[in-house]
Amino acid sequence: MKSRLLMANHVFLLLCASMYLGTGGSLVLFSFPLAPRLTPDNYYLQFVPQVQAATEFFTTMTKLMLAAALVMLWSEWRQPTRWVPIVVLLGVLVATGLTLKWIFPLNAAMAGHIKDAGELHRVLDEWMQLNRVRVGLWSVQWAALAWFFARWAYRSRYSALGR
Repeated sequence: MKSRLLMANHVFLLLCASMYLGTGGSLVLFSFPLAPRLTPDNYYLQFVPQVQAATEFFTTMTKLMLAAALVMLWSEWRQPTRWVPIVVLLGVLVATGLTLKWIFPLNAAMAGHIKDAGELHRVLDEWMQLNRVRVGLWSVQWAALAWFFARWAYRSRYSALGR
């Protein structure tokens, strides 16, 4: 039973990392290209409600993700795979710090109905640049967890065959 609960924890952690990566990928691929067309008259509805909803959701998910990563670290501590939860924890902590210190103030500025086009694009450009960094952190977290599961799948399938 313990091994099944640990596996469920680890899969949940991969799900969270996948949600972050998917959200970040969606931003970069689909939202960022529209930024030059945003104006003080149309940006609010395209940006603010979605960011506020994401903030609520991801705040809770991040807390659960930290807890799951700590459980994974505890369970992997004596294994050569202990670096995986360490990478994930560090990535989550750095991304959270980046978000709290630099991204949230930009979110607040945009929620305040920016009226000047130059100011809007300055804030958007900074916001997009910081989010590219955050997507990089999310990519590293996801890659570490994907490697963890790929390692187990590979060993399960091929180690018995001597490959």
